[in-house]
Parts: sequence; C-alpha cells; structure tokens
Amino acid sequence: MFNKLSLLSIPFDDNSSLEKGPAKAPALIKQVLAQGSLNKGTELGIELGDNPRWCDGGEVTFSSLHHFNDEIVSACNALLENNSLVLSLGGDHSVSYPLIKSYAEHFEPLNILHIDAHSDLYDSFKGNRFSNACPFARVMEEGLAKRLVQIGIRTLNAHQVSQIHRFGVECHEMRDWPLDKPLYFDGPVYISLDVDGIDPAFAPGVSHREPGGLSTREVINLIHRIDAPVVGADIVEFNPNKDIDHLTSQLCAKLVKELAGKILSDV
Repeated sequence: MFNKLSLLSIPFDDNSSLEKGPAKAPALIKQVLAQGSLNKGTELGIELGDNPRWCDGGEVTFSSLHHFNDEIVSACNALLENNSLVLSLGGDHSVSYPLIKSYAEHFEPLNILHIDAHSDLYDSFKGNRFSNACPFARVMEEGLAKRLVQIGIRTLNAHQVSQIHRFGVECHEMRDWPLDKPLYFDGPVYISLDVDGIDPAFAPGVSHREPGGLSTREVINLIHRIDAPVVGADIVEFNPNKDIDHLTSQLCAKLVKELAGKILSDV
C-alpha cells in the first residue's frame, strides 16, 4: 500500500516550555539538505536524489494554537491516505502526539521508539496538557501505541517515574547504556527523535541541553539495526537560535537521510 515517503515541515513551537526556536528548524534543515556539499546517498544504500519515492510533503499551516493538534493530524492523514509514509521536521515535541494519533489510525498495533533526554510523560506542565513535556502521556492514555520504548533518558523525577509505571513504558536510562540486549519489535515502528537525546557535544542547538547523552554514531546505528519495518518518524526540538557553527543543522540533515534510507528500505 505505502510506496513513498514524504518530508513534512511542521514550523511550530507554541508549546515549547522554555525557549522558542524549533519552528525555524524545518526550513533550515531543508536548506542544508539542498546544499551541493551534501550528496543524496544514505549509508543503507538508498539514493534519495531523483528518487520518485522520496517526496516533499509540504508544510503544515496553523490557524491558531487551539487547533494545532487537528491541523497536524489532518496534514499527516492526507499523506498517509495518499499512500505516503511521513518523516516530519521541526516543531517542539508536542507535535509528536498528533502525528502518532494519525499513525495509530493507519497502523495497528504501533510500536514507538522514542529517543530523548527527557521522558515527556508529564500529565501536565505549567498548566498545559499539550506542552512539549507531555506528548507521550497523551499517546499512552489514549492507547495509541502498544509499546513505548525510550532511549537516552537522563532527567527523571518522581512524577515521571510514576508515569512510567502507570503506562508500562520501557525506559532505558543513559546510566544503563549500552543495552544488555538488542531491541526487538513485533510490528511496525514509529521513531520520535528529540535532538536533545544526542549529547550536546554533537547537538548544541537545543533548548534543553543535557550532558551525558548518545553520540551521533550510536543513534544512527540504533536506527539502522531496528529489526522491524520503520513506518514513520519525526525529528523535533532542534532550535537554530542555540546552534553553534551549524553543527546541529548538519546533524539533523544527516538524521533525515538515514531515517529516510531506513524507512524506504523497509517499504
């Protein structure tokens, strides 16, 4: 059914809990991808240049903060219903909830691999249940995924630990990295990749820098070694306002290529 992959821009950061900036990420990442110094080959052997299965999915437009979830769901649904899987760029992490809500309508059961410094399981943060600190609480309480696996976590507090137990989340903290056993998934996988899951030495362009994270190579290897079909992904929380010498924009462009290569190799 699905025979292509669309790159969807989501310029949205109204639910950022600390600093604005992630709304600028999609345009900047696309600019890096278009540079002549970056070829279109991926490590898995998929060529993205002039590939009819690799498409521009356009940009989500927003009428108001009140309707942001519905507008993202609608944009994602339109692509999925046109036989295209979705790789989204940008936004704060609140965009993952509506993206996964759309995906759950098309893939059942759905597994989620969440790479992040933070668990994003707050029931509410600063009075906002749709904060970038809350998307996976919404996902799990609505039963949108049968399994949520978190990698890179290094900021847990008592409330987040209670939420992990409440929802049966498989949370792998960085203090336990590397994993004793490889990850195995039974069924389709959606990847939600918060750039701050990567150590700020590699990705300084984030609002919430948390030392002690994953290396770029570890994240790419993790993606390549997933043993089940990867059917979609988002790259969130890149904040160009915080970047240094374009390090993080280059990193995000690399992640786009490797995620696209993995998804297209599985289609």
